Formats: sequence, structure tokens, C-alpha cells
Amino acid sequence: MKTLGSLIALAIAAPTSAQTIAVTHAEAWTLEGDMPVRDATIVIADGKIVSVTSGGAVPDGATVIDARGRPVTPGFVNAATQIGLVEVSGSGDTRDTASTDERNAGFDMSSALNGNSTLVSLARADGITRALVYPSASRFAPFNGEAAMVRLRDGSDIRDAADVGVYAVIGGGAWDRLGSRAVQWAALRKALADARPAPTPEKGKGKKDKRGGPPPPGKRAGEALIRAVLRGEVPLAIQTHRESDVRQAAALAREFGIRVVIVGGAEAWRAAEELAAAKVAVVLDPQANLPGSFDQLGARQDNATLLRRAGVAVAIGLAGGNIHSNYNAGMALREGAGLAVSNGLSWIEGLRAVTTAPLAIWGRGGGTLAPGADADLVVWDGDPLEPSSIAVRVIIEGREVSIRSRQDVLAERYKDAR
Repeated sequence: MKTLGSLIALAIAAPTSAQTIAVTHAEAWTLEGDMPVRDATIVIADGKIVSVTSGGAVPDGATVIDARGRPVTPGFVNAATQIGLVEVSGSGDTRDTASTDERNAGFDMSSALNGNSTLVSLARADGITRALVYPSASRFAPFNGEAAMVRLRDGSDIRDAADVGVYAVIGGGAWDRLGSRAVQWAALRKALADARPAPTPEKGKGKKDKRGGPPPPGKRAGEALIRAVLRGEVPLAIQTHRESDVRQAAALAREFGIRVVIVGGAEAWRAAEELAAAKVAVVLDPQANLPGSFDQLGARQDNATLLRRAGVAVAIGLAGGNIHSNYNAGMALREGAGLAVSNGLSWIEGLRAVTTAPLAIWGRGGGTLAPGADADLVVWDGDPLEPSSIAVRVIIEGREVSIRSRQDVLAERYKDAR
């Protein structure tokens, strides 16, 4: 008799895929424009999209997936979650989200990612192909660590890119240690100022300051990545909600000329024009319409709409709160996008908020169904922004992956139980 563990392993194993795949009769939302390509044939080879053509021919020898007129979109991207770092939040041996090492401002938690987490297959079954994974608040302000991008492919290796950005929390995390958030902002500014390379002295007027190069021995880890923030290579993510902190983040972006991403931003709508002027992006939860703290008294469900009208780049993450953003990271993300649309955001902007926008905000790019793009796509049985719709086929990096999860296997095992 096979054990439950062996049944799960068999059930979620990846199906065999051919080198070339053709998705036919698709309503292809390429996101190259605002309308789909009808009756499209999407040709995939070597992990890339080759073509998206209305009524296009199927290459010889290709594996055919008939979409039957249903929507096909790029794979969805959760812009802020902890998939792969948290399995059971109440069990310490399944949490790898925070650092207690005051020497390590960097804290690259991507080496702890667990692709065998049951939450990975569950999110993949809901059409999530990539996600931004962030560290939890550290005891040692101002930085929590480094964010990473994951790809929810089959197998244990889900790390797609480490060092995607530096993560900080204002109004939490190190609050008890530093006290006032004014001190937290001062600490953040000082850390950025200290990492700035000193001007090169004129010839004969002193030795060259080497702070612009690799951190010397003895310096805390992570300073090299902070310098990458200053060079504009990666963003500084600041998880915060209060309007005054959101405005401080915009001021910080202007002062240092850096890319800043607000994560949370329940009151970001109140500073929409300032955020747009400073080119500060916002990752938000459209389901947040009630204050979880005094910092979120201004929460409202049309936050995304007001920010987009002002020209702020918006993506969806932290969807559904602390529990659902991991355990239902796919369902909550789609429901959040749908709620944003029901509160004034256009449908196509809602789709972009869970596909191209997260990748652009975190500096990865792509997320379209354009020739040459990564072949991450989903065939849906209905409107993907409706929670009642499901993903019927998921392709990641040009390979069809399993959309069976542990929940499916358990349901099948016990469906006849009395």
C-alpha cells in the first residue's frame, strides 16, 4: 500500500513536455496592448515564446494544447509574499524569514527557499508562476535583509534571482529598539549616506577613498547591495502604511536619487501626486479596507485606482493579509485584483498589476506574451480575476507543470469517507 507521501509525490510530479508546444484557439492577452489576440496560436520553444498569431499554424511535432477559446494570460506574479520561507507560521522550524544577526544587514534568505513546500504547488495551481519573497522584520534596524524572486517551477529549486532589493520596515520591526519612527528614518538615511562613495580627490591631494568598491574586511554584510541601491541597480523596499511615512519615502527617493518601492501603503493614495513625482512604486493589498493598526486608518479599497490615476506604478502583493498572502497566495492575489477592478481600476490594469507590473517594479522586466519573452503562461476556464475561475493548464519556462496540490490528493483520498 502506498503511503500518503508517495501519493502526493506522484500526483504533483511534472508531466512530460515536448521541446515545442503550441497553444491553439486561445484568447491571448499578450499585454502588448489593451485587447487580446483572438483565436491565437501561441508557439513555444526552448523556454521562450516564438510567436502569437491569430489562426497561426502549428509546427510539425509540437505538443498541442487546445485552449478552446478560453483566456490565456502571462503567468501571474505575487509582488510580495513569503512562499518558500514559511510552511506553518506557528512552527519555528518551518519559518526562515528573519535575521537576528546584527552584523548582517544583507541577510540573503534565498538560500533557505523550500521548493517542496506544499504552498508552492497550491499557488502554482492558482496560476502563480513567479513571486517576490521578502524577509520579515529584523531586530536590527533599519534593514531586514534582501528580497528575492522565485519561480514556482516543479522541483526543489525555485530561486530565480537573489539580491533583487533591500528590504526595510518603518513603523514596525525595530520599533521597540529604536523608539520613534523619526529615529528609524534617521537610521535609514545614515546607512545610505555612509554607503555613499566619497568623491575621488584630485591628484596629489590625498589618498583615494575606496568606499565605492567592495566592502573591506570587517564591514557588515549587505553594504555592497546598499551601494547597488545607491547606483540605482536595485530598489529599496520600505514596508510602511502611514501617510507621513509614505511622504518620507518619496523624499528619500528624491534626496538620494534611488528607486523606492512602498510595500503596504494603506494610506499611499493620500500622497499619490508626490509618489508619482518621485517615481515611487507601490505594492498594495486591494482587500485592505479596514485599519489593522492606527497607521492604516485611511485604508480604502480604491487605493490602487487613485494611485494609477496619478501615474504611480502599482502591483498587488501581501494580498489577503498575513495568512492568506502565503497560504492562499494565488487565490487572494486574483481576488485582490478583482476587487481593485470593482473599485475603479480598469480590467486590463488589474491584469497588469499581477503580471507585468510586479516584474517591472522589482527590476526583472517581461511578463508579456510577446515573441522572445519567457514562456510563463496560464490557460484559464474563465475570467482570471474572478475567484470562481481556475487555471486549467500552467506552463513555466516553456514546460507544462502540474497543477495538482496536496489538497487535491487529500480530497481524492477521503472523498468517499463517511
